[in-house]
Amino acid sequence: MTVAVTGAVGFIGRHVVGQLERAGQSPTLVCRPGATVPEAMSHNRVVWMDIADPPRNAYQQLGQPEALMHLAWGGLPNYSSAHHLEQELPVQRSFLDGLLAAGLESLTATGTCLEYGMQSGSLREDLPTAPITAYGRAKDELRSHLQELQRAQPFNLTWARLFYLYGEGQASGSLVPQLEAAIARGDATFDMSGGEQLRDYLPVEEAAGYLVDLALNGRDNGVVNVCSGIPVSVLQLAEEVVARHRSPIRLNLGHVPYPDYEPMAFWGDRAKLDRSLVAA
Repeated sequence: MTVAVTGAVGFIGRHVVGQLERAGQSPTLVCRPGATVPEAMSHNRVVWMDIADPPRNAYQQLGQPEALMHLAWGGLPNYSSAHHLEQELPVQRSFLDGLLAAGLESLTATGTCLEYGMQSGSLREDLPTAPITAYGRAKDELRSHLQELQRAQPFNLTWARLFYLYGEGQASGSLVPQLEAAIARGDATFDMSGGEQLRDYLPVEEAAGYLVDLALNGRDNGVVNVCSGIPVSVLQLAEEVVARHRSPIRLNLGHVPYPDYEPMAFWGDRAKLDRSLVAA
């Protein structure tokens, strides 16, 4: 199977490319003009393309891949920005519509757990979506558009609904990189929330492996939670980071307010993911 990857040099993309290579693939990397391709990835074919202004023959320029792993999305990490609905959504829809009309047979695109909105507990893919953030709404509308498009133009779709990923290359403003930076500086304390939130955390390398397995199984997987299925408190995650670094830093709890766009306790149900991996 021939595979192209958008967002290939991003946080998730770098790990996806590595997993594709381990699976014997030679992916085409779709990168924005001006992006930096790491030396370790430079042996792959690179196509410089702005998905906001793609050429008419974009699918041909990508080498007419059988499958696309679409990881690109701008405007993060500001989940509330109108950019997601007003600019990013129409760009994404137009780009993917063009590739599918040109003959793309299989699409794996990343969604977000924020599509579930303020629903609590273990979240299954068959729950109705109820996003409250602009980012969650834009992703949800793109998913709905693609599923509607399938009725007139059959193609395999995997909508990988990501939960909380962490690991190498993560944005510096995320909790774990911030805490590790404070430890590296020798800070005495680290300001954070009360840490009582329950979340679903997954190492990015593991998530990338799941994404590749789903993309290469040749099936119409639909919506799939990419998650651990295990609720972990934010405090527990922070304490594990501190313990791993054997740091004396003190966690200053309650200094940062809880996000108002997330429920206090939610995590993914991974039964469908497990079934998909077994059948792969």
